[in-house]
Amino acid sequence: MTGQPVLDVRGVTKTYGMGETEVQALRGMSLTVRRGEYLAIMGSSGSGKSTLMNILGCLDIPTSGRYLLDGVDVSRLTDRQLALVRNRRIGFVFQAFNLIPRTSALSNVELPLAYAGMKAAERRRRAMAALSMVGLADRARHEPNQLSGGQQQRVAVARALVTAPALVLADEPTGNLDTHSSAEVLAVLDRLNRSGRTIVLITHEADVAAHAKRLIRLVDGQIVEDTR
Repeated sequence: MTGQPVLDVRGVTKTYGMGETEVQALRGMSLTVRRGEYLAIMGSSGSGKSTLMNILGCLDIPTSGRYLLDGVDVSRLTDRQLALVRNRRIGFVFQAFNLIPRTSALSNVELPLAYAGMKAAERRRRAMAALSMVGLADRARHEPNQLSGGQQQRVAVARALVTAPALVLADEPTGNLDTHSSAEVLAVLDRLNRSGRTIVLITHEADVAAHAKRLIRLVDGQIVEDTR
């Protein structure tokens, strides 16, 4: 795993509130993730896990320290530039599938490309390729309510992949799924990582984290364990 890191977090802190109500969510955190890594971040409620995910996903910025995503220092970007980075460099998979109802799987997957202004024919081609990657090409015309929970989450994974992002960020991706559907979604993430995708998985479930090749554990806004 050579070349510049996909994620380079240097001495990042995040503080909420002021004075007596001040909360230090992250306390000088440093973390490097190389291209092609499969990383799980674990921690109990209040460990800083959600704060770290928001910063990695460019949904929030650090109070101090630097965060470079694919070589870009995101702590210096405007809101508009951050939105562009989120759309092009990060593929999000959330616990709630966040699919648009009464809209086909194909149209849901095309959405980030539509925001980026891509022409319809090219959008469709890339969205079909992404659905094929998650084993759902035959469900392209189905709407979310015609799909199982596991299939809906795989559509969400396809949508995360369609922009060819530097990073796939999955926040509790199996949190709403039964055992069988969870296994389906994790098998897709495993396969994507084998094909070279960089995946950061945020979870509180040890059996989900076990799919990753590296585990980071947070306590009180600090990394207390980093094992491969």
